[in-house]
Amino acid sequence: MANPVPGLAGALAAAVAYGAASVLQGVAARRTRGGDSLDPRLLLRLVRQAPYVAGLGLDLAGFALSVVALRTLPLFAVEAAVASSIGVTALLAAAVLHQVPTRREAAALCGVGAGLLLLAASAAPDRPAALPRAGAWAVLGGAALLAVAARPAGRLAGERAGILLGALAGLAFGGVGVAARAVRVPHPFWHGVADPLVLALAAYGLLGTLLYATALQRGTVTTATAALFAAETVAPASVGLALLHDHARPGLGPLALAGFLVTLAGCLVLTRYAAVDDARASPSA
Repeated sequence: MANPVPGLAGALAAAVAYGAASVLQGVAARRTRGGDSLDPRLLLRLVRQAPYVAGLGLDLAGFALSVVALRTLPLFAVEAAVASSIGVTALLAAAVLHQVPTRREAAALCGVGAGLLLLAASAAPDRPAALPRAGAWAVLGGAALLAVAARPAGRLAGERAGILLGALAGLAFGGVGVAARAVRVPHPFWHGVADPLVLALAAYGLLGTLLYATALQRGTVTTATAALFAAETVAPASVGLALLHDHARPGLGPLALAGFLVTLAGCLVLTRYAAVDDARASPSA
């Protein structure tokens, strides 16, 4: 059985990177002109803003760290740990934006920490089961289906659009997690360029980035982030259990389930902290 320490350290470090990135990207998205559809040019406008570029850099660092975790830990543990990045956002909001957490939110922070401890104790560190070639192509095909489903969603407006686009972004980032967990690094490594799982990593990553940026403009950051966390945490965890043979330590399945649910619930309570002060982040033309 693999050593769980590097995976746990990578997952928690990724949460720190993602938490800081969400603050920076929320500021940039509110300052950038949007469109009436799902427009890739939005990303070109966003990368002209220093906060967004800094946030992308942190996202890339978080992704690299999460890949380290996914090589040995099951998806349900890593995705829950990454979702705890909202706790990092909460602490940053308290320190930078002077948003003092309520008792309920402080309890949610404690719940996230307790849930992560339960997951750390119960998750069985191991290599994932190998996906057959057809399964790898199916993962890549899922990115195309998600892109098709996202097009009509991109034409919607208002709070519901933000929720739907946030959930679709969560599915896309969940696809990144599934591909990263299942991919095998060949020797020499450049032979992996044509691997459908490597292509899926790029496709899901770009699609998720565009969907989340659009969701931040259509609705509140709070609801978009809540929908993203729910989809990103639950969907890949189910795939990992069903197809990649992810599992808890023998006899600790109920403990793992409790840790997963407590962590997810705490993260959803804390999504208020994903909302960057609109007075500091007013949109510009």
